[in-house]
Amino acid sequence: MMNIAQYLDSTYLKTPAQSGLSDEETLQKDKDMAQEAIDNGIFAVMIRPDYVSEIKKYIQERNSNVVVGTVIGFYEGTYSIDEKLAEASKAIADGADELDFVINYNAYLKGNIDLVKKEFVSCMKLCVQYHKIAKWIIEIAALNDQQIADLTKKISSWAEENFSENDLSRIFVKSSTGFYKTTGGKPNGATFEGVKIMLDNAGKLPVKAAGGVKTLGDAEKMIALGVKRIGTSSALAIIKNQSSPEGY
Repeated sequence: MMNIAQYLDSTYLKTPAQSGLSDEETLQKDKDMAQEAIDNGIFAVMIRPDYVSEIKKYIQERNSNVVVGTVIGFYEGTYSIDEKLAEASKAIADGADELDFVINYNAYLKGNIDLVKKEFVSCMKLCVQYHKIAKWIIEIAALNDQQIADLTKKISSWAEENFSENDLSRIFVKSSTGFYKTTGGKPNGATFEGVKIMLDNAGKLPVKAAGGVKTLGDAEKMIALGVKRIGTSSALAIIKNQSSPEGY
């Protein structure tokens, strides 16, 4: 029987300003999510960088191997390379196990491919140096099908050109931030169609579906397609096969 929990990154990425909560309330929300992950065998928690140190400590104090992930350049992806490197370096120092970078998809859409490649290679060298998993969010809701395929393929090519075979399993392509504003009721997270395009073009790189996966059936379908990880704010509902409130 599939252990669905081991595919899940339980996610809370709202800032206090976005949620209307205080810093203390946000930290408590992250601690509650971490405890839920510990209690239910969920693979990872995905949180904002400001809370990595406290949550890493919380998990270690409970002798758990739940992974701590955080986001870099979130959510627009337009941070400079130096800013992303600085944010990633601090997250690593604070104890992050995995870093999910928002690739500069706006630069990609403007044709500035050299900048996007330089960003990818520079940030990946840091992650490889410290043996961290990195996931590259391409924000599929901002791209058409051809662009999803092309950017995924480019990331795969850059990975193979610049890093060893052993590193490739630690370099993910990820679908979405969950914060992109769409129009006309279009989904802003992972879709089966978009993820399939990613999988068809990712080469040796694993794929993470993030945003919009809220039911056990959807999670199982994503895994059947070939994704290795799922980012969701509905992790417990997925495990228990219950309906989930609206969320990431």
